[in-house]
Amino acid sequence: MKSEKERMLAGELYRAADPELRAMSARRKQLLRLFNQTTEEQEEYRVSLLKKFFGKTGQEIHIEPEFHCDYGVNTYIGENFYANYDCLFLDVAPIHIGDNVMMAPRVCLYTAGHPIDAAIRNEQLEYGYPITIGNNVWIGGSTVVNPGVTIGDNTVIGSGSVVTKDIPANVIAVGNPCRVLRPITQADHDYWQAQRDQYYRE
Repeated sequence: MKSEKERMLAGELYRAADPELRAMSARRKQLLRLFNQTTEEQEEYRVSLLKKFFGKTGQEIHIEPEFHCDYGVNTYIGENFYANYDCLFLDVAPIHIGDNVMMAPRVCLYTAGHPIDAAIRNEQLEYGYPITIGNNVWIGGSTVVNPGVTIGDNTVIGSGSVVTKDIPANVIAVGNPCRVLRPITQADHDYWQAQRDQYYRE
């Protein structure tokens, strides 16, 4: 028979109250508690705690406390990651985050789900589906990303969005439910290139 942990990671129904899962979560949350109690003068210590907490990180990672997460070990983060205040990851299923990803305050990644049928839900059965975020993605404040969603490379998610379905690469998407507003174009690139050039001239 599969363990509850194996069922959880396979996207099958499982019980989160399983002793092995509770013990794993408690161990990980000790690291998270230490992280959330750090001060701005302890940047190196913060990074060391995050590297122990997550399943994988890049060399450069910066998360503003407070940060909350179920397990950490099921989250895999690329290079140059930044998350602002009050972000929340429910990583009962794997979360994969690419390189150069930025998250505004209160971004929530929810891999966890519960059965629609109330009787089954009341048996404390739940499930999780993975979330994948590509490279160079910017997610606006108070965005919620739901279970099973993939966000493509270079995409911008507008603040306050609820992302219920996959979002392709190279677009601006916003809304509840989140929808593609428009592609990111050469005109966007040219505008921001000019803005950057002006910055360096002044």
